[in-house]
Amino acid sequence: MWKKVLLLFVLMPAFFACSKNVFTGRKSLNLIPTSTINSLSFSEYKTFLSQNKTLSSGSSVDLVKRVGNDIKLATEEYYRSQGLGKELQGFAWEFNVVDDPTVNAFCMPGGKVVVYTGILKVTQNEDALAVVMGHEVAHALANHGNERMSQGLVAQLGLTSLDLALSQKPAETRNLIMTAAGAGAQVGVMLPFSRKHESEADEMGLYLMAMAGYNPAEAAPFWERMNKSGGSRPPAFLSTHPDPTKRSERLKQLVPKARGYAMKYPAKGSSKYRK
Repeated sequence: MWKKVLLLFVLMPAFFACSKNVFTGRKSLNLIPTSTINSLSFSEYKTFLSQNKTLSSGSSVDLVKRVGNDIKLATEEYYRSQGLGKELQGFAWEFNVVDDPTVNAFCMPGGKVVVYTGILKVTQNEDALAVVMGHEVAHALANHGNERMSQGLVAQLGLTSLDLALSQKPAETRNLIMTAAGAGAQVGVMLPFSRKHESEADEMGLYLMAMAGYNPAEAAPFWERMNKSGGSRPPAFLSTHPDPTKRSERLKQLVPKARGYAMKYPAKGSSKYRK
């Protein structure tokens, strides 16, 4: 599969693909076709699950899948309401829990989510978990992984095609997609997401969780707990995140807007509305 995947040449402007964020209006450059990056994502996600202690049952699994499916439902209903349902056709949603004390979570392109048990000690309730999962799903919806991987192919591998990267440096390229999704460690000089991406995911995630029926006012307290959870050294999850104080203030300011989304586009099928 790997060698059959071809990518547009990075240095040829005629092939530049630009996408517009449905929530923030920001335009981003995505050089990798959605079908290509999703195919890579699904393969690496499967490998990741097989190499880690993935839980198949239990209260944590039930919680993550319930919240994840609520976020998924809110996403799909909102996109349909905007006439953008086709943008989600390549998504194959999946929500899994890995038994690991690391305080982390990530969503790979195409809706492949992993939540580490370590972060559940910080979320403490389902609304805060919805903050995390909404934030991570937002990264995928905003094509942040595509942006980062496109940059990484040029900046780190020094190559102009994904096909060439996979054939000559398969390990580095596969590690790159994990890092681009926020799942890997720092690679070279490129961190998983920029602060711009994190702020955008904060905003989008707040709207998604609110439409799913969760309380957006839980976002600021959760991120404050996250910042304190590592003591003098905050978790790697926060490595590129905005300044904690400014982040909390911005999230508090966005709560009324998030509640406005919830009133206008409630995902009535979510577990929160069925209670």
